[in-house]
Amino acid sequence: MTDVTDTEPELVETRHGNVVVLRLNRPEARNALSPGILHGLGRAIIAAEADPEIRAIVLTGTGDRAFCAGMDLRAFASGDGGGPSDPEAMKAFGRFIAGDVAVPLVGAAQATAVAGGLEVLTACDVIVASSEAKFGLPEVKRGLFAAGGGTALGRKIPIAFAMELLLTGDTIDAQRAREIGLINVVVEPDQVLTAALELAERIAVNGPLALAATKELARLALVDPDRYQQRHGELQKSVFASDDAKEGATAFIERRPAVWTGR
Repeated sequence: MTDVTDTEPELVETRHGNVVVLRLNRPEARNALSPGILHGLGRAIIAAEADPEIRAIVLTGTGDRAFCAGMDLRAFASGDGGGPSDPEAMKAFGRFIAGDVAVPLVGAAQATAVAGGLEVLTACDVIVASSEAKFGLPEVKRGLFAAGGGTALGRKIPIAFAMELLLTGDTIDAQRAREIGLINVVVEPDQVLTAALELAERIAVNGPLALAATKELARLALVDPDRYQQRHGELQKSVFASDDAKEGATAFIERRPAVWTGR
């Protein structure tokens, strides 16, 4: 594992075509969420949503000890703000945890994700994980509960499995996590990022307006059925009348890849 110097950022961002990779880069702290990482993730999300060329985000971590250990309480207690406070960035991070980001998110769990780390991972839309990774929400073992979104896990997987994880606090392996629908793909540890990028690229080739609308509607169907019905009608009118919809039909007829404009 490469040592991280003081000059390296806590969040590393790289571009792969229409996909941006965000890598939590605090391996010495199990990639715990410092204020700097929270702000960095928020700013990266804002930038991705504003850039029509970014069609998907991959979120991963550095090292083989943990994907993310959740919130770094020591950094918060010490007053380490990681730079000036940015309310808009923090608001965007909050939207990320709530699943309210327009750009599709692919989680790439190169290592174990428990407690807050699992809550961060499950904020992604689809997840690729290492066969060596473990997953769990052990808060009840400490007299706490999963306060970062974990108690809403029943929105993502069958409620019986969600309750098993939440009430026992036990960890499960990657194969079991895939069986219950917690993650999508299990690969060897050294193949996690490659597989996540491949999945992100399969998403990124699709129409950006259609992707954003699909994400919004899928979330609303779970959290606000009344709002879902309203937005379904609004988005059907706008997306189906868009230039991209016409381009999609034309490309299909002409048997060629679509050229999306996001309009």
